[in-house]
Order: sequence, then C-alpha cells, then structure tokens
Amino acid sequence: MKNLKIIFFAMILITCQAFGQLKPVQYKDGDQVLNGFKINPTKKSNQNPGILILPAWKGIDKLSKDTAESLSKLGYYAFIADIYGEGNYPKDNAEAGKIAGFYKNDFLAYQKRISLALQQLIDAGANPDNIVIIGYCFGGTGAIEAARGHLNVKGIVSFHGGLGKDAARPTESIKAKVLVCHGADDPYESKEEITAFQQEMRDSKADWQMIYYANAVHSFTNPESGTDNSKGAAYNEVAAKRSFEHFKLFLNEVLKK
Repeated sequence: MKNLKIIFFAMILITCQAFGQLKPVQYKDGDQVLNGFKINPTKKSNQNPGILILPAWKGIDKLSKDTAESLSKLGYYAFIADIYGEGNYPKDNAEAGKIAGFYKNDFLAYQKRISLALQQLIDAGANPDNIVIIGYCFGGTGAIEAARGHLNVKGIVSFHGGLGKDAARPTESIKAKVLVCHGADDPYESKEEITAFQQEMRDSKADWQMIYYANAVHSFTNPESGTDNSKGAAYNEVAAKRSFEHFKLFLNEVLKK
C-alpha cells in the first residue's frame, strides 16, 4: 500500500511538471539559432488555445515570462518568441534600438521570425486555428505586423507598440481582430502616426479597437520601467491591470476554450 501511494504521488508530480512550467526551446532560422520559451496550460482543454508572446526591444524579459506563466494558469498554451537570435542580444538601449530598428524597417524579416515562433507554439500543442499574438513595445509592433502579414491567427494585441508603417506600403485587408492598448501620454507615438494607423485600420476593413489609458506613457505594463513619466517610459499599475483585463475580454471573444 505504501508503495502504491508513492507511485500515485509521483504520477501527480510528473503531471504537474508537464503542465504550467516554463521550458526553453531552441529552434532555427536557417543557420541562426533562436532561443524561445514554451509553457503548457495548467489545465488542458479540447480547444487548445494558444498565445504567442513577442517581447520588447531588449528581447525575452521578466515581463514576457511572467505573462506566459499567467496565461498558462488561465488555460492557454504560450510561447515566447526570440526575434534576434543567439549572439545578437542587445547589451543596452543603444544596441536594442539599432537591432529593433532593423526589423521595423525589414518587416518581412520580422514577419518570418514571428512565423517561425508561431510554428513552435503549434508544435507545443496549440491549435493552429485558435491562436492570438500579443506583443509589448517593439513586440507590439510585431503583433501588428503579424496582422498585416496575414498570419493565421484569430487576433493580435499590441501593448504600447509602435503603430506606424511606411506610407509607400500598400494597405491590405486585415482579417485578424485587432486590440491596441495605448498610453494616452505616450510621447513616442505622434498624433499623425496614430491618425494614420486608425485610417489604415478603416481602409483594411479590420475589426479593431484602440483603448487609451490615462496618465500612462510608453512601457506602462513593465514594472522594470520605473515610475517617472517624465522619462517617456514608465510603469503604471492601474493601466497595466486595466489593459490585462481588456486583453482577457478580447481572448474570451476571439478564442475557443
């Protein structure tokens, strides 16, 4: 009887470890090694909904990992994308700005890296027809690019992401539903760029929504950004909580669970 109890509890432990634990995943873009993270839902469903997380400009950080763990507890498969790849991780803001700028300009390369991460999410167990892509800052730009690039996702969510695109690029139809969570006082997005983005959404016939958060600047979801709004990027606890609630409402609307 004692041995049976030991076996029983060992099985429970193995099951718990199989679900809800963040694990590193190595994958490739050609010869470039990429290092992402995956996590399974703590409780599996028949619909296997999945969330692809695109990190901010410095790469995979605590915020993206914390988000993945929170989503696991809510019943989602999650995968954190590595956009830059091994050997290319920025050491400071200057390097981050340079490499993020490369992908903003070469949007096709950005879309390809997102697609590769999306496949990793599917390989981990997510239903390929039941996925949302989210991103923070630079990653928020990537989420919008995923919609522009017609990736097979039900929706995208951009948290304080860059909204602009080259005016020379054609505006095409967007099928993925779009949620933009934006700091009302974000100094990095001009009124002109916001207006152009909203017009793009109208012209693309997208199902879109844009929510503004009072007293919030850039990077308002990240506790590591400090709380000094005068720096242009700062954490805002109220805006962070409200945007996550809006995000969950969006998921309930667009994904099956």
